Amino acid sequence: MFSVRALLVATVVAFVAGTITSLAVRPPGQAAAKAPSDTTTDALRVHWRMPLSATRNLPGSGEIPVWFAKQLLASSNGAFQIDLFDPGEIVPAFAITDAVRDRKVPAGWTWLGYDQGKIPASSLIAATPFGMEPWAFIGWWFFAGGQELTHNIYAEHNMRPILCTVSGPETAGWFREPLTSAADLQGLKIRFAGLGGKVMQRVGASVTMLPAGEIFQALETGVIDATEYSQPITDQALGFARIAKYNYFPGWHQPFSATHMVVNIDEWNDLAPHDQALVENTCTAAVAYGLGLLESLQGPVVRSFKELGVTTSHLPRDLLKLLKATTDEVLDEEAAANEDFAEVLASMRAYQEVYLEWRRLAYVDSDF
Repeated sequence: MFSVRALLVATVVAFVAGTITSLAVRPPGQAAAKAPSDTTTDALRVHWRMPLSATRNLPGSGEIPVWFAKQLLASSNGAFQIDLFDPGEIVPAFAITDAVRDRKVPAGWTWLGYDQGKIPASSLIAATPFGMEPWAFIGWWFFAGGQELTHNIYAEHNMRPILCTVSGPETAGWFREPLTSAADLQGLKIRFAGLGGKVMQRVGASVTMLPAGEIFQALETGVIDATEYSQPITDQALGFARIAKYNYFPGWHQPFSATHMVVNIDEWNDLAPHDQALVENTCTAAVAYGLGLLESLQGPVVRSFKELGVTTSHLPRDLLKLLKATTDEVLDEEAAANEDFAEVLASMRAYQEVYLEWRRLAYVDSDF
């Protein structure tokens, strides 16, 4: 586990390097950044291919792995290069951890919730409905056993996840018709991911999972009536506002979303200790960089929705209460069915119980 001082130092170093590095997002298929032509550049010693679960062209979330790869290249003086590949270029969006596990690629950048069917605890680690805020999750990960639990679970699958991004809440979804009560969810065809999808299914919705690139067409053709995917900046880029004019909040299903760089264990063990530290420290810097970037982008987008004819609203309070009660049922059932899930859930709940004592005292209510 990193010390607090080490984390701060890594973050500051990466941010300073970031001020002199271009942050332009590369279009699909473009070659990754090359080592500088400076004669002092070190010889290339590690060259990895890394598939992404979402395209680099998405504003905000797509920029973070690009920033990470450039910082890693700069911090290694050109010796550690990672080439990034959009979904489908070498690996489908939902098959990244399979490819990493089997060493078809050395590493992948993904949302662990896509592993829900084969690694049940992954859905908790990726996003817990009615769970922690992003900064609280970061505390749990680094200082309350979250990292160790996740490493132990994924070691059984020949992988090592490294936390590289934590974002704030997503929207509760984009709907063609307004929601007035739980009855409006009965039979509703909606794209939903993770544990939130199980909750929505339990309250009557018809849930399907689609990668980002397929959602707009499904909405446009009526295959689905509604969708959730990400935060406003990303959802707007995907075009949801052109079809579904009712955007609901809060993001109950994903108050935090964690993205990890998942590395094959053998590839990880083949790295020199200083290269392992370089990857981990750069990912830690990306957590701070990414959270700041994503928080800065949402306000202007939400402010523009009215001009697009989008109505933003909070879910009815009675519906939120139903979703919370159903979430507790689903979490307890999943814990009873899987030992790893139970261990992660117990760890999160214990941490959050104590953390909330601090939060209630320290933070001003948002409606003050």
